[in-house]
Amino acid sequence: MTTLYIDADACPVKAEAERVATRLKVPMVLVCNGGIRPSQNPLVTLKVVAEGPDEADKWIAESCGPGDVVVTSDLPLADRCLKAGASVLQHNGEVLTGANIGPRLATRDLMQDIRASNPFHQGGGAAFSKADRARFLQALDTALTKAMRG
Repeated sequence: MTTLYIDADACPVKAEAERVATRLKVPMVLVCNGGIRPSQNPLVTLKVVAEGPDEADKWIAESCGPGDVVVTSDLPLADRCLKAGASVLQHNGEVLTGANIGPRLATRDLMQDIRASNPFHQGGGAAFSKADRARFLQALDTALTKAMRG
């Protein structure tokens, strides 16, 4: 059975994911270190993991598998989930695959090195937009439908 896993600590699309999962009748698991209210939706489970770095990531990577869909912006977690056979989406609707995760990880590592070498670096990613939210909804619907068909 397909399950939707959400790396929920900093996820801006939890409500959207719940709407799609409910419409398609897919169980959804919000995984976090705490601080998120449980949903009243019977299809949604809140999994609170131990405090500590990457505890939520470890739990998701160990729990997901073929036929599941994972929503995360964490590229190392995405890589582990892809290797476990799950489909992976980012919050902006971008689909991560075995073909594009390697270059994305390399770019992430390069940017991390550049930021570390420049103490005056100010900045972050672009703001999350309505277009990102719309892309996410469409991509999640497509990914879950495909996963459910097997």
